[in-house]
Amino acid sequence: MRYDLVIFDNDGVLVDSEPISNRHLAAYLTELGHPTSYEDSIRDYMGSAMHRVHDLVLERTGQRLPADFDDVFHARVFAAFERELKPVAGAVDVLEALTARGVPYCVASSGSHERIRVGHRTTGLDRWFDDARIFSSQDVGRGKPAPDLFLHAARQMGVAPERCVVVEDSPLGVRAALAAGMDVVGFTAMTPAERLSGAGELFSDMGELIGLLD
Repeated sequence: MRYDLVIFDNDGVLVDSEPISNRHLAAYLTELGHPTSYEDSIRDYMGSAMHRVHDLVLERTGQRLPADFDDVFHARVFAAFERELKPVAGAVDVLEALTARGVPYCVASSGSHERIRVGHRTTGLDRWFDDARIFSSQDVGRGKPAPDLFLHAARQMGVAPERCVVVEDSPLGVRAALAAGMDVVGFTAMTPAERLSGAGELFSDMGELIGLLD
């Protein structure tokens, strides 16, 4: 393998959480008087940290979301995760292959540490990710599309950015990886390929990933 570190986005790449999360986000925003469709949520918020939701609503409407917005939203999403969440098909096979080859990997997500851990525990992916392999936008000042999170993950894992490859499924994540000076492969299972056009390689089936990284 030509890389010394594989950095995974989490939502939509390791855990199949984007449909659940964006369904609840759209419903909650609509409930608060900010009509939002599922498609709107995917387009505007997929792959971003929660502050982007607050920023966009304020920018578009001049209104601030409630102070407890994040807590209420996460409570709803975590409850849905417990009922519905599954790993992305093929993700476990990829983690097994990387482990067998001795290739280091980690996760760098716009989601909170709590969200990452709830998702991993629910899907059984926690066996693959101890605390030293988990990085959240909470750890840095700016989330994606800024490069800070990916650079922080590489630094903590002791690997130069140019020796890293990022697996992403959102335009914001692709932009962040490129800004960090890393190679990036785009997972198009939920995102139209043209929205990930900055990625060096595109793939729609997780079973293709190891071949691409080789």
